[in-house]
Amino acid sequence: MKAFNLFIKYRLPLGIVLLAAGIALGVAFGWWEAAIVLVLAVVCIVTHFLFGPMRLVQEAVEAGDVENAMRIMNQIKFPKLLYKPIRSVYYFMQSNLAMYNQDLDKAEAAVKQSIKSGSPMKEYEGMQFFQLGTIAYQKNDIKTADTNLKKAVRLGLPDKENTAAALLTLCSIAMSRRDFKTAKDYFRRAKAQKPTTQQIVGQIKEMEKYISRMPG
Repeated sequence: MKAFNLFIKYRLPLGIVLLAAGIALGVAFGWWEAAIVLVLAVVCIVTHFLFGPMRLVQEAVEAGDVENAMRIMNQIKFPKLLYKPIRSVYYFMQSNLAMYNQDLDKAEAAVKQSIKSGSPMKEYEGMQFFQLGTIAYQKNDIKTADTNLKKAVRLGLPDKENTAAALLTLCSIAMSRRDFKTAKDYFRRAKAQKPTTQQIVGQIKEMEKYISRMPG
């Protein structure tokens, strides 16, 4: 695993070194003898631009090292060269990191680029619209938040925590519109997810106080 991560980290300079060595070998001894070295050089360089270091970014995020994740992301100079599904993940991760810094405009622009690039899987598409809806809600754009969160739930989210979070936000939107019947339905569905994240459990307990006093 560590060896593979080292390859990802250094494959561009490795590819350049192999390319130079292959050219030198071709000039000195013949291009047939240099073929294998040149092929390896092309593989290193092409995979660097097609796939980037997204594996390293994901591992840094999972380890809670946001600064390192940002540093690695900033090394990607030509994101439009990334393979489409990888490009989609790149922009989505960029949106996540922007949200961490509370840069909602950058987060929104990045997740829109992620959606434009397509989704590698259906659940991931749901997360893109969940992200867009959450950003809109934080920007107090309730109509856009409502539309995108409903789409996220309809497409499906990868786990019960995100599903519960989306349903709770839709519940809050319905409450703000005094649509108490819909609010109660969203709350019931959110609670049925049985989330375990402390923050979401706390939100459910707090919201239950208001739900119990609602008419309808």
